[in-house]
Amino acid sequence: MKHPVDVHVGKRIRHRRWMVGMTQQQLGEIVGIKFQQIQKYETGMNRVSASRLWDIAKALQVPVSFFFEGYEAETATADVADVAEGDRQGDLLADKEALELVRSYYAIPEAQRRRLFDLARVLSDVA
Repeated sequence: MKHPVDVHVGKRIRHRRWMVGMTQQQLGEIVGIKFQQIQKYETGMNRVSASRLWDIAKALQVPVSFFFEGYEAETATADVADVAEGDRQGDLLADKEALELVRSYYAIPEAQRRRLFDLARVLSDVA
């Protein structure tokens, strides 16, 4: 059975890898493992060791703590099945379209990005 922490860390690995435009194959080559192992980490099927997480963090240019951001302590005591169901419903960044939108948003120059953000905020208030 998947542990909720492993699932969360895996999602954060996938999210960061995708945000920097890296494939599973490329990340695997950098850290010295096969892409299939990256797949298993990203789904939470395999637990990432501390040293491997260190290597992945270095390859993705983030601190190790990045992979634990957003994980709440009370989740650790929740039933694993409930956590998995909640993750599917509440994980916006699991949606490929949402990730692509975020990546495109950050590719826009900052001044224009701020104007786009303001526009989106106004449009969402109207809806």
